Amino acid sequence: MGFKRLLASLGAGGASVETVLTEVNTVPGGVVQGEVRIQGGSVDQAIEGLSVGLQAKVEVEGQDGQELRQDIEFTKLRLGGAFELQAGAVHAVPFGLEIPWETPITTIDGQALRGMHIGVTTELEIARAVDSGDLDPINVHPLPAQQAILNAFIQLGFRFKNADMERGRIRDTRQKLPFYQEIEFFPPSQYRGLNQVELSFVAGDQAMDVVLEMDKKPGLFSEGSDSYRCFQVGLHDYQSTDWTAYLNQWLSEVGSKRSWF
Repeated sequence: MGFKRLLASLGAGGASVETVLTEVNTVPGGVVQGEVRIQGGSVDQAIEGLSVGLQAKVEVEGQDGQELRQDIEFTKLRLGGAFELQAGAVHAVPFGLEIPWETPITTIDGQALRGMHIGVTTELEIARAVDSGDLDPINVHPLPAQQAILNAFIQLGFRFKNADMERGRIRDTRQKLPFYQEIEFFPPSQYRGLNQVELSFVAGDQAMDVVLEMDKKPGLFSEGSDSYRCFQVGLHDYQSTDWTAYLNQWLSEVGSKRSWF
């Protein structure tokens, strides 16, 4: 499967760059493979470097308290050092870009999540200048363990509300990236009094932290309250737990204590 985009024409008579992704679908911990094609222009040019990376559009709180959206590159792979690009020459540079385990999910059951923007960027350094290309979007699907948790919410009648990526950290998790994802759900009618539930995954190569919170206040994780829960799920033994029953029990316990339902 090919995915092509002309990234830039670097000045009059300069080089052009095209990135082709072999497959745009991946999972956390996977690899996106592709090829960067550099076409020499009408003049020789000194190439100082070539790299690809992953970029996400993340919500960041500004100084005035308003939320801004910022592009954050969260992994980068250098593909080559300096070389002389002859006029009219063509170079094809293959790559395999590893997807960090914590990479947010952008697609569930074939449906794109609103608000998720993650893709491959390409940078070509020429004469002490860096030319950044457009974002080549990728689809990050859930790991089987993540899908099991999502299926439990669906079986309980929850409906997807929104997803976003926020700059910051969730305490007491294995988080390494400078941002995290929140997936928000509307509750079904049997959980009256509950506004929403928010879900975050912080995955590693063997297990993941699952963070749940009810009626979360913006920008504050209230780890000490009964409406917050963080637990670990193995990526290979998640099937030993009935996650629908687990979530229902937690929701029912908190709702009963607070006389929500």
